[in-house]
Amino acid sequence: MTFDSVRVDLGARAYDVRIGPGLIARAGQEIAPLLKRRRVAVLTDETVSGLHLESLRAGLGDIEMTSLALPAGESTKGWPQFSRAVDWLLAEKVERRDIVIAFGGGVIGDLAGFAAAVLRRGVRFVQIPTTLLSQVDSSVGGKTGINSVHGKNLIGAFHQPALVLADIDVLDTLPARDFLAGYGEVVKYGLLGDAAFFDWLEQNAPAMAAGDAGARQYAVRRSVEMKARIVERDETEEGDRALLNLGHTFCHALESATGYSDRLLHGEGVAIGCALAFELSQRLGLCSQEAPSRVRAHLKAMGMKCDLADIPGDLPGAEGLLALMAQDKKVIDGKLRFILARGIGESFVATDIDTGIVRRLLEDALAGR
Repeated sequence: MTFDSVRVDLGARAYDVRIGPGLIARAGQEIAPLLKRRRVAVLTDETVSGLHLESLRAGLGDIEMTSLALPAGESTKGWPQFSRAVDWLLAEKVERRDIVIAFGGGVIGDLAGFAAAVLRRGVRFVQIPTTLLSQVDSSVGGKTGINSVHGKNLIGAFHQPALVLADIDVLDTLPARDFLAGYGEVVKYGLLGDAAFFDWLEQNAPAMAAGDAGARQYAVRRSVEMKARIVERDETEEGDRALLNLGHTFCHALESATGYSDRLLHGEGVAIGCALAFELSQRLGLCSQEAPSRVRAHLKAMGMKCDLADIPGDLPGAEGLLALMAQDKKVIDGKLRFILARGIGESFVATDIDTGIVRRLLEDALAGR
């Protein structure tokens, strides 16, 4: 199987996203044209390091590699480990013309990208995403950052990568739960803007989850294509790019409520958030009841979380969740923005939503726990 290449056309900041098998093994060939000197600094996590770091070292060939493995997990994406990463890069004498490699999932990609953005006022970096979620979402588009005690991704910068290498072979080492969490971001793309892709997922996603390499490569490519086109139109989220946050207003509140812990993975929160967004859309008279029912049926068929009842442990009440939503980055002038839908594949940005309706939705969802 050959690899696909999707161009993210941002003028002087344009780059390619390569998608396919065996890309880690040819990382040296892909990265060498970007190098001023044959040396890279790799930020990764301890899990990915144990599984794949030696394969990356071999794939880089005669390119010198130095690496730092941070603890795995969302809790790494904060000031302490970020400071550790920046200090390590400075100690390694990484220069502005050098390349930092983000080798891991979304946590490492976001943290390493932010470190590259602020190091010496900006050095280039390459994303080598190792999870489905990071391959289809966080590695593309230049959003980098860390979490705060006040909420998720509130500290960061837009800093586009110089190249993305999405090797679908590494998905074979993902635990089933992590793969399905990543699928939450894949299905989001069909729901927000491509009904035909959602149709395809209904038919092919089970095979994809079971390991079908062709289905995986197509799903990653189509997701990246959709994100690339949106990012090209709206790089810094002034308009259309907000569509990529379908389900995320609910998701980020739920992640905060669960302490960014293994109780709820990001992609699981996205799936629940998408189901809630479609339910909210139906209650507002924007779409038929068939749409949220179809969304929930597909998520359940894939064995995914889709209800608040699927989250273990206690949750705040509806008022508590609304308060957490108020910290979301998408709040403008104190007003919540939701991504709602007129149907599958027909999403749009909505403001001035009656919080009473949102409160009742949350109360009903919590009552079902």
